[in-house]
Amino acid sequence: MKGIWHGAGRRIHMQEVGTRDGLQIEETFVPTDEKIALVNALSRAGLAKIEVTAFVSPKAIPALRDAEVVLREIERAPGVVYSALVPNVRGAERAIDARADELNLVMSASESHNLANLRMTRGQSFAALSEVNAIARSAGVAVNVSLSCAFGCPIEGDVPEATVLGWCERFVGELGARGVTLCDTTGMAYPGQVAALVRAFRARWPATELTLHFHNTRGMGLANVLAAIDAGAERFDASLGGLGGCPYAPGASGNVCSEEIVHALELMGYDTGVDLAALIDASRRLPALIGHDTPSQIVKAGRRLDLHPLPADFEATRERALARDQ
Repeated sequence: MKGIWHGAGRRIHMQEVGTRDGLQIEETFVPTDEKIALVNALSRAGLAKIEVTAFVSPKAIPALRDAEVVLREIERAPGVVYSALVPNVRGAERAIDARADELNLVMSASESHNLANLRMTRGQSFAALSEVNAIARSAGVAVNVSLSCAFGCPIEGDVPEATVLGWCERFVGELGARGVTLCDTTGMAYPGQVAALVRAFRARWPATELTLHFHNTRGMGLANVLAAIDAGAERFDASLGGLGGCPYAPGASGNVCSEEIVHALELMGYDTGVDLAALIDASRRLPALIGHDTPSQIVKAGRRLDLHPLPADFEATRERALARDQ
């Protein structure tokens, strides 16, 4: 993996999911105007794509009950893709009406997880996604399909690579999806597995946008990002402050942290197109909005060269030390 340590200006597209994946599990409702301001700050920071919200039942996810208002009222920066997660036809209609640039559809590579999470078999989920895809195509809206548990299922264990690629074949071939996201839903991925799956996907569908969505559940988030880059990946989901999580991994940390990934990649010479200082400023807003601290180590410790001032007694200490040498 020698090549990953020197990015040499290679472009990596950072895609923010914190305002959907992160906020959806928070008990505190973030006011609508604060959500809009947060998305606007992320747009100004230079993220390639922002998954703004989800058009789901307000009863199921009350934290995102203001989806229409948020998506309609954000300031749209040129070149930024504003995406929304939609679970069904009604959600797709709402998202299209609110001017989503892209619909993100979700199903699982694991039959057990799909039944537990979506209350459908994988076949039923694919049929539902096909209906949504037809609506999106007629409206001229792009579709991305996120495949949960692509690197392992917390119920079944390992998911065969052939199973993952088989569903990707249907997403690309039958649905004509512009992009596919391979999701490490509960943080089961490891670098060797990631590299192999990315290479296999890239070999089959070089023209399809491939996104990797990692969680830091077991502390391997950054290692998996680097393995994916080495295998040819260029697009990554990440969550501001490291927010997020999954009910099947209780107590675990959330998604890989946006500012931590950008910080690391910039030090390695990659071009993320992101203003890291602006991203950190946006992350610092979160504790006041959600009522608790976030996992972000960059917010806690600062960037590598965010230096500290000298102690107040430094000069006196130096003089005493020099005096001992006389």
